[in-house]
Amino acid sequence: METALEKRTILHYPQLDTVLMVEEFIRDNSGTYKKKALWEALPKKMMYQTFCVIIDYLTDSGKIAFDREGTVGWIWNPAMVRKYLARPDLRA
Repeated sequence: METALEKRTILHYPQLDTVLMVEEFIRDNSGTYKKKALWEALPKKMMYQTFCVIIDYLTDSGKIAFDREGTVGWIWNPAMVRKYLARPDLRA
């Protein structure tokens, strides 16, 4: 199965501190923002394409999911990840 990151050519990967900043912001604000609103609310500004690479990575690694309205939620709990990913209402 090909992931979103493998489907496109990425010329610039985000730095680790940027990925960690997005992870922390989503964890602290889980269930509050949709994708674009989340990007606009981040404490550090970045290009939308860079943000999308981070979102694809976090989705592919099972750390975040989207509900049917498009709200981003932090789901990373090693014991519970498989349970939540199996729910059709949490699929993008």
